[in-house]
Amino acid sequence: MHPKYRPDIDGLRAVAVASVVAYHAFPKALPGGFVGVDIFFVISGFLITTIILQSQAAGDFSYRDFYARRVRRIFPALMLVLAATLAFGWYVLLNREFVELGKQAAGGAAFIANFVFWGEAGYFDTAAETKPLLHLWSLGIEEQFYIFWPPLLALAWRRRWPMLRVLWALAVVSFLINVLTIHPFRTAAFYSPLSRFWELMAGGILACMRLRDAGVTKPAWRSHVQSVLGVGLIVLALTTIRADKAFPGWWALLPVLGAASCIAAGPQGVLNRYLLSNPLMVGIGLISYPLYLWHWPLLSYARIVQGAAPSAALSAAMVAASVALAWLTYRTVERAVRVRTGPATLRVLGGSAIAVIAVAVAVQLGLPAPRHDDPMLQTLSNASSDGEYYAGLASETLDGNFVRRAGEGARKVLVIGDSHISQYAPRARALAQRSPETMSTTYFFEYPACAPVPGMMVPINPGCAPRRAQMLEAAFDPKIDAVVVGACWNCYFTGNFYMPYVFEDGTSALPINDGGPGIEPALASLQKLLGELARHKKVYLLLDNPMGSDFEPGRMISGSRLGTLSVLAMAGTAAQPPGQARLNERLLAIAAASGAEPIDAAGRLCREGRCLRTMPDGGPAYLDNNHLRPAYIRDHASYVDTAFLAPAPPRAGN
Repeated sequence: MHPKYRPDIDGLRAVAVASVVAYHAFPKALPGGFVGVDIFFVISGFLITTIILQSQAAGDFSYRDFYARRVRRIFPALMLVLAATLAFGWYVLLNREFVELGKQAAGGAAFIANFVFWGEAGYFDTAAETKPLLHLWSLGIEEQFYIFWPPLLALAWRRRWPMLRVLWALAVVSFLINVLTIHPFRTAAFYSPLSRFWELMAGGILACMRLRDAGVTKPAWRSHVQSVLGVGLIVLALTTIRADKAFPGWWALLPVLGAASCIAAGPQGVLNRYLLSNPLMVGIGLISYPLYLWHWPLLSYARIVQGAAPSAALSAAMVAASVALAWLTYRTVERAVRVRTGPATLRVLGGSAIAVIAVAVAVQLGLPAPRHDDPMLQTLSNASSDGEYYAGLASETLDGNFVRRAGEGARKVLVIGDSHISQYAPRARALAQRSPETMSTTYFFEYPACAPVPGMMVPINPGCAPRRAQMLEAAFDPKIDAVVVGACWNCYFTGNFYMPYVFEDGTSALPINDGGPGIEPALASLQKLLGELARHKKVYLLLDNPMGSDFEPGRMISGSRLGTLSVLAMAGTAAQPPGQARLNERLLAIAAASGAEPIDAAGRLCREGRCLRTMPDGGPAYLDNNHLRPAYIRDHASYVDTAFLAPAPPRAGN
């Protein structure tokens, strides 16, 4: 049994999908637009629970019919978009990118995309904007919810359990998982169904309450208040929530409660009636599902083809194209399938899903190769995915803190900093294999985008300060013989970083980015730290490698992905940015003043203002525009050996 049609719910769908599309196309214009997904979750939970409970009450609920309706609703547009995305991917992607797309497409077709992207997440993961099927994570969570929700409701109905109490208990547990994991396990909190199900359950609880009170007439003013409150909460969420906040967490209450309040208001609520039930809003709501499916692949491919963020005009064109494709999909595919309820339709849809999964798996195995399959293009593509710095290192705890270890020597070395110290792990592993008798026990203790400088803070990286405090505590531990302090100094002090770092001196927060007044006190804090450490143990200051767009492997590719791509015969060096050279000299002076031994990476990589950007075989020496590749570090970064290898004992008689 289906609930009575409510045009205002289609209008709420329009708000949800328009928010997501606007955020993806113009993120600065609507910074909280991604919460549209959470609005979708509430709507889905409400409608599905209403259908199930009404069918249970009428005595005609059937699992077969329920899942058949889900297949007819979800599969047609999804399989069409997956097939089109794979086809266009074959035309424009490089080998590694196409293989990754195959994995994502298989995950999307099997409704486990959230687990696929959860497993891929990491500091050196491919940029989200270049994953054409990233948006399918939310569809995976919805479909996983539909696996356990109908049997649970049916069991509660048959056993006559107190339905609302059961639903509230489950929702509270899921919400607690969300808020307890959002800081220590942010990626898990985002992608895990356990931390997201409460949003769908919120809609389910609302459906249960409305069915319980079906015969009760509520005053009109209550509907109007709920309508205004709901829209207000959604607007507040769209305008105040940012991607750098701990989301979902507590912040997700805003869009979830807003959507629930709008639905609870009913079609007669003032804004539901005059805003959400507006024919334009209803029309957008009707195509919301295919619009959600189409918009992200188009925007993602625009970025991939451009090699940079698309212009506002191109983004607008992609949005217009996604609306047109969504309308065509709704008119010619979705509506045609909905009226065909026979088993033959289900067999065709099931067969299409199997076919898409089979093709996606074949793509993962390298069949077929994409159009751009030149071996040198593959070499460059491999360079940008060569980011497994900690491969082969042991995972351990050091005073209760998670670290990576290479070597088992008596001398103990602690390496602290950000990802620019992680990149030297392959060299440590190579030395441990090559010279185990002289290799120190070397611990890598890092946190991404976190400067190992007391007083440097950044609000959008809340885990940095506590992790740095643990690093410094370990650095002063007497059992550590030597400490290597390194970081992407060029990121923090030469204006190459996207995070708004400040230096807190106890009375004010001084900006560091773009030559801000916080630079000098931050460098003084670094010198003080090195000096304090040097009074107790051997200290090394690991200077930064050169960085910038000229070192990006992609700069070695010319042509267009829509046409022909070729590899440029580029010079093996690039100019060292003057600001980085000046910072390098400043850091050398800080090392001398503090008693630390400098490890001058740029001094080895650069000669007369020109810095290495390729390896001896002509392949890129860099992973991206600032990290050196593991392949280069392992075989050529001998300048860090002095920190990892124990000093040779003095000869007898000397």
